[in-house]
Amino acid sequence: MTWLVTGGAGYIGAHVVRAFTEQGIDVVVLDDLSSGHAGFVPEGVPFVRGSILDRELVLSALRHHAVTGVVHVAGFKYAGVSVERPLHTYAQNVTGTLVLLDAMAELEITRMVFSSSAAVYGTPDTDLVTEATAKNPQSPYGESKLIGEWLLRDLEVAAGLRHTSLRYFNVVGSGYPDVYDTSPHNLFPLVFDALLAGRTPRINGNDYPTSDGTCVRDYIHVSDLALSHVAAARRLDSNADIEHVYNLGSGNGVSVGEIMAAVRSVTGIEFTPEVTARRPGDPARIVASGDLAARDLDWRMRHTLVEMVDSAWRARSDAKLSNEAG
Repeated sequence: MTWLVTGGAGYIGAHVVRAFTEQGIDVVVLDDLSSGHAGFVPEGVPFVRGSILDRELVLSALRHHAVTGVVHVAGFKYAGVSVERPLHTYAQNVTGTLVLLDAMAELEITRMVFSSSAAVYGTPDTDLVTEATAKNPQSPYGESKLIGEWLLRDLEVAAGLRHTSLRYFNVVGSGYPDVYDTSPHNLFPLVFDALLAGRTPRINGNDYPTSDGTCVRDYIHVSDLALSHVAAARRLDSNADIEHVYNLGSGNGVSVGEIMAAVRSVTGIEFTPEVTARRPGDPARIVASGDLAARDLDWRMRHTLVEMVDSAWRARSDAKLSNEAG
């Protein structure tokens, strides 16, 4: 039993890879390193450098490593940028998924865990998002993820694909000192990079109808998320019943203001965030129920907010020191 992890050299993918290997499951990584890092791939794990758009490369990797299932994490993940680059987003996330599924179908590989997103919901009109909440993506990125889910369902009918899609919310933290979030758009790296450069972190709006006026979001630790990918793969391998989609949510929200307070506590750096204007389209609150995933995928919040911030800060600051020394 060998699982291919596309995007396995990225922040989330690398945690998934390590969760698999720690539970004795063989994995192989396929990544074009457009946003990933070869150094995130553990020693001894086969690494194929290339794009999921390259059908022959995908076929070769699947055949050569006798792959029996795929965790599909690769993709263009920047919702805001996707508005400016819709064709690139669709090529990476829709065409890339289609190419991967086509190669899997040719080789009769019938198991997939798909990295989806809370972006499929857009701005929900409910305080607690469930899997049944209406889908209303408001960016090409969110649309591309929803289309990916449709492709999996269509291939289930056409070729017997067994699959599940995991809808992520805000993934933070680090499970390893050498793997950290390098996104130029996510809150934690933006805050940490500002502090490490001697700048003041920013908050986009503090006049929302929330307890402290800042946006409330669902933050989950990347290691908890990775473990649920393993649980999903095991259910697929054992032919156990599995839902088509699961929200990986906490059921509780954390405000941006609370995150800033946790960052001050963890880093020991005193600062007062600069408040800028709201970003267009930012809802006051998005929080999801993880009840279905808790039932089936061993999903639970194993880390407090302070632990999430602390693990992320240690990995990011250690990386900066290492890069400066190098």
